[in-house]
This record gives sequence, C-alpha cells and structure tokens, in this order.
Amino acid sequence: MTLLFVRTFFLLISAFVGSYLGSIGNNAAQGAWFGAGAGLVLILLELSLRRVSVRGLSSMVFGLLLGMVMAKLIADIMQLLPLGESMQSIMRAVLTIVFSYLGAVMALRGKDEFSIIIPYVRFKRQELSEQMFIVDTSAIIDGRIWDIFKINFFTGRLVVPRFVLQELQKLSDSNDELKRQRGRRGVEILRNMQKDPTLDIHIHEDDIAGIEEVDAKIVRLAKIMEARIFTTDYNLSRIATIQGVATMNINDLLQAVKPAIFTGEEMEVRLVKEGKEQDQGLAYTEDGTMIVVAGGRSFVGKKVRVIVTSILPTQGGRIIFTKIIG
Repeated sequence: MTLLFVRTFFLLISAFVGSYLGSIGNNAAQGAWFGAGAGLVLILLELSLRRVSVRGLSSMVFGLLLGMVMAKLIADIMQLLPLGESMQSIMRAVLTIVFSYLGAVMALRGKDEFSIIIPYVRFKRQELSEQMFIVDTSAIIDGRIWDIFKINFFTGRLVVPRFVLQELQKLSDSNDELKRQRGRRGVEILRNMQKDPTLDIHIHEDDIAGIEEVDAKIVRLAKIMEARIFTTDYNLSRIATIQGVATMNINDLLQAVKPAIFTGEEMEVRLVKEGKEQDQGLAYTEDGTMIVVAGGRSFVGKKVRVIVTSILPTQGGRIIFTKIIG
C-alpha cells in the first residue's frame, strides 16, 4: 500500500512539473501528459528492477567508481604522450566508458567477494556477533532443525538460500512420487517455521555465479558469510569440513547425545521383526538405534532380557549386538 501511494504521488508530481514546463511554451496540457508519461516510464523501469538486490546495486556503484578512477589515472598518464587535444578528449571518453563498464560488470559478478573486502557493501554491522546457519535441502525436509532451535539448543539466524528453495520446488514438481512427497514436506515445514516468532529465518536472494551444483554453492556461500552449514547430508558435511567450513550435522548431534551403552550391559527389549541372519531378531531403542538379538527370531512380538555382546559404529549410527539371557 505504501509503494502504491509513493508511485501515485510521484506520477502526480511528474505531471505537475511537466505542466509547469509546458506552460512556459503556452502548452501546459501537453507538458502535463509528457511529464506523466515520463513518470510512468520510470515506474515501469523500477518494477523491472525489483529483483535487483541492494547489495548488487551497491557493488555496481562501487565498480563504476573504481572504473572511473582507473580511467582518470590512465588518461593522466596518456597526457604525457604527444597527442593532439582532440585525440586526448576522445581517449578520455573511450577510457571512461570502457573502464566504467568493466568495473560495473566485474563488481556484479563478484559482489560476494566485494562484500568481504568492503563490509559496507553488505550493510553488515561488524559489532553484531550473531551466529548464522545456512540450511540445506536435507535439513529442511528432515524437520528436526525446527525442534532443535525451538528449545534454544542453538541460537542464531537461519539462512535459506534462494537456490535451496528452487531445489525444493523441483522436488515438489518431480514425477517421482517419493521425491514429490519429500519436496512438499520440506516446503510445508519451511512455511511453518517462518510463522514461528521464536525463529529468525532469512531468505538469501543472491545466487553464486559460475557454480551449478547446489552443495558447492552452499559451501561457497558459507565461506563468504562466515556461517555454519546445517545439514543431514553426510557427504556435504565431509566436503565442507575439508574446505574449512564448519558444519552441524543433525545425525552427528543425535549420535553424540544418545545414552551410552557398554558391552556387558543388560537391558529389556521388545523384538519387532526377524533379522537377516538365521535365528536373529531385531529390536530398537527409543532413539531408533538397531538392536540385533541372537536367537531372538522365535521371540518376535515379545519382551526379552538381553546382554550386550558388541557395538558396531556405522555411518548411519550404531548397531548393538546382543544375546538373550538364559
């Protein structure tokens, strides 16, 4: 509503200025129409630039200034050469145009790098010590990140890049039923998280130019923003760690806070299904850890007393091997 008011007011002012200028030539009506038309063109131009971010615009202005400075320096050097006055003027104009263009383009392509060199391009308050977490697609679909931040186990800003939202959209539109369900689940979870007033969620609009893979974009963005990556993807965690980016893998967190179980410990479990090997039964702890019970196939559906014989750590968690007591 505020933008509509500003645009309408600007259009009226443009018509008034045009009418005033037209009255000088005794043609106020034509001047008013010309002013209103010029104002409308500017409004349409502004609407076409709605996806241009403030950081991108700031980077472009910096690039223009840098290009003009470089052109001025080179033009001053060329004045030492025995060139005519007209040639000097032409060279100054050409150098200004060329270096201004190159500066603006290079600044736009590398606006993320400029945000590191010049903090004011990012409009980042340096005294702000808030931790930022970049959330990938797997963490959004998983959904446990919502519970982790709701209980203030971690505090900080959750950053969801635009290219992660695009990946969620592709999953939601997939022909594969499982992928479509996962994508729609992720979109719904993110929508509910945005409604939660206790969470600080920011949608990062800028893309990472020159990189196609989403995981590589996430790692690059985390380096630029000095943020951590929140994920459930094991491969992304390892690749990011190799490149010096801190990651928070939800699965690693859950493994770390699971109750300690030792060899020789006794416990009572309910067998839920048969195991792969002969005469094996399977049970699960409350946190989902698999328990393999030797000789437990005939006790499926019943509670039995078991003793832990060994524990096998795996990429997806622990597997506890037991045998029935008695």
